[in-house]
Amino acid sequence: MNEENMEILANIRYMKVTRVIEDNVQNHKEEEHVITLTTNGIETTCDTFSLAEVLDISFRDFSQQLGLLYLHTTKGMYSYTVRINPQIFMEKFKEVKEWKKNGTNSL
Repeated sequence: MNEENMEILANIRYMKVTRVIEDNVQNHKEEEHVITLTTNGIETTCDTFSLAEVLDISFRDFSQQLGLLYLHTTKGMYSYTVRINPQIFMEKFKEVKEWKKNGTNSL
């Protein structure tokens, strides 16, 4: 993604859980990462999407402490486990999409 003229607009933390087997014992390793919304798109630890590639964002709670944030993209759907409600992040994304669509000068 072109970092020129890129402004960070919002961040949200997500968890990635991996299963590791050591000495015939399965352990869970939890890592925390960040999804970053910029004026150019969305970046995660492993993936980068331009705004044009992200079609929508949705969220589903699956417990009182955890939920899934879904990025619906032209490359498929990507899910991220989050601890907080991403409503502000999602609203900012929709605002940026509208801003890019209309070609206005400021957010």
